Amino acid sequence: MTAVSRRRLLVFAAVFITAVYLIPVYWMVNTSFKGAEDIFATPPDLLPLPPTFGSYADAVFSNGDIARGLMNSGIIAVGTTVVTLLVALPAAYALARLKVRFVSAFLMLFLAVQMVPSVNLALPMFVLFSGAGLVNSYAGLIIANCSLAVPLAITILRPYFLAIPEEIVEAAKIDGCNELTAFWRVAVPVSTPGIITVGAVSFLQAWGEFVFGLALAPDERFQPVTVVLAGITNAFGTKWNDLMAVSAIIALPVIVLFIFLQRYIVAGLTEGATKS
Repeated sequence: MTAVSRRRLLVFAAVFITAVYLIPVYWMVNTSFKGAEDIFATPPDLLPLPPTFGSYADAVFSNGDIARGLMNSGIIAVGTTVVTLLVALPAAYALARLKVRFVSAFLMLFLAVQMVPSVNLALPMFVLFSGAGLVNSYAGLIIANCSLAVPLAITILRPYFLAIPEEIVEAAKIDGCNELTAFWRVAVPVSTPGIITVGAVSFLQAWGEFVFGLALAPDERFQPVTVVLAGITNAFGTKWNDLMAVSAIIALPVIVLFIFLQRYIVAGLTEGATKS
């Protein structure tokens, strides 16, 4: 097989795999524009002709619970992103620059935390947060999401700070910077792709989180939209077009974020892996 044929085969395989992954997304959008009588048509309609916006009007724009859930998810996701960056940036820089023992053990602990399912953390958090008055609060949900986002952020950011030559930091100190200002003026700007990657990943993780929202926010005033969506499922049963319309709205910020930050996210993840 020639190099050109091998390249074409790889391109075909990549397109095929991408298409397979996008089929559920396409079917979600397709179903959201169908009427209830067309959803289970045989054979299934590949295009919603004529498309109807009734599901969006009824389940999304006329449903105050969805608007409140989207607002709550936005607050929780933005708060998680901000807190994660504030905690992970200096922590990753310290683990990269300070000559401390057991750094590898710390990193292994961070990776182990990533392996723990959130459902296993939800019950202990509920007990702790109940005593601290954090149940049914944005702060409690943000802290819960940060428990998973911060270790991942440190794991991604540390290789960036390790890759900064020591001479650059020392030169900044000779010019009058101390350790803190050298971190802020030199290390942070150089690590911008990694910071954008961490911010995007933290936001997406908090935006789609379900278990913490269900366990730590029994009051619907603080529930994220993923929990509200589950409530719609219980209430309307088989109204799949409404469910798909809400799901499409929930997925929209994720798609938009990836479209605008795709270059930074891919570069951040790959460069972080190679720099480590």
